[in-house]
Amino acid sequence: MARSLLIYIICIFVLSGCVNTYVEEKVSLEFEPVYPTQEFEQPNRNLNGSIYAQAGGGLFATDRRAQNIGDILTVNLSEQFSAKKAQSATSGKTDGFEVTVPLGLQGNLGTTADLTAGTKQSFSGSGGATQSNSLTGKISVTVVRLFENGNLEIMGQKKLTLNNGNEYIRLSGVIRPEDISASNEVSSNRIAHASITYTGTGDVHDTKQPGWLGRALRVVSPF
Repeated sequence: MARSLLIYIICIFVLSGCVNTYVEEKVSLEFEPVYPTQEFEQPNRNLNGSIYAQAGGGLFATDRRAQNIGDILTVNLSEQFSAKKAQSATSGKTDGFEVTVPLGLQGNLGTTADLTAGTKQSFSGSGGATQSNSLTGKISVTVVRLFENGNLEIMGQKKLTLNNGNEYIRLSGVIRPEDISASNEVSSNRIAHASITYTGTGDVHDTKQPGWLGRALRVVSPF
């Protein structure tokens, strides 16, 4: 019996290690670099022999902002969210009834035979939740798609390898060319359909979550 229990415990620890390895490999695959899969043909420019190009804006005017598939631009992350929710509820109910003994039976039973009963129910509950998040920094992304109206779909990721694990930042969304500054940067609050993911693996990430046994007991616990 003791030997079977020991083997069972060893198997659980081995499976737990496999799960952690699988999760880390899955996260790594999700954050594989995304390269453009669509080739973009530069429009033909009519060269008339002069030093001034109609589509170039002049001899000294050079627009280095991202505009084609494969171009790189920088996103300034400035995300701050705060949410607060409160709820309360109160209910109550009181019932009562009384039974009086008929006159013909009062002499035998006495007045103590009168019956009185009642019920009273009450409930009061309240709850609240407050959450705030902040994310600042910079990340370089790549243009992966051009829309007919001129909008650009961007996507990029950054992997930071630390002593006790890896940190991943991934961003994707749609921007307008006019929101790109002259320094080829765009603010994260100007991105439509923005998807910003910040996660990690390793010891630091694991310590923020309860163990597998604690999570299993919490699921089956009736309390």
